[in-house]
Amino acid sequence: MTHPILPPHADGFRLHPVAPRLAPTFVFALLTVSSALASFAFACATPFAAFAVVAAAMLPLRPALLVVTGTWLLNQTIGFGVLHYPIDASTIAWGFVIGAAALLSTAVASTVLRVLPQGRTPLMLAIVFVAAYAVYEVALLAATPFLGGEGAFTAAIVTRIGLSSAVWLAGLVAVCEIVRLLDPFGRPMRNA
Repeated sequence: MTHPILPPHADGFRLHPVAPRLAPTFVFALLTVSSALASFAFACATPFAAFAVVAAAMLPLRPALLVVTGTWLLNQTIGFGVLHYPIDASTIAWGFVIGAAALLSTAVASTVLRVLPQGRTPLMLAIVFVAAYAVYEVALLAATPFLGGEGAFTAAIVTRIGLSSAVWLAGLVAVCEIVRLLDPFGRPMRNA
């Protein structure tokens, strides 16, 4: 039996590495581990737009928002508890802005996924990522008049973080595909 890569399904979701009943737990585990790794490696440059796309591609909007909220909370816990972010009004406010931007990015990713055609999934995920990343960065930029930090929004920095996030997205999709192909949870197979 063959297993096509990223099969389109009529339910509107693009990634199916596990049975639908396990999807929320799988996405939460995948993204919290990824968030922990990214938090230690990149601190404030955690790839929330990539996380938003993966959550939106596997879950309905409400669970996707909950999973992304959990990854953001883990990121903030690591930042303040382990990496010793300064505990001041500006840093805390930026933490909330990042969380809001991640949730907005998730909502946009979910909406765009539902509007795009089901075929050609890698291309569709790329389009969704561009939309989610743009919304994420614009949301962060919108806070700079109040919180400062305009210098972090140069073309070079935004491009570097965007490319890093795109690599994270590709890696997360690869993990989803590997899990789907290995089928460690023994989900019933459909005929291809």
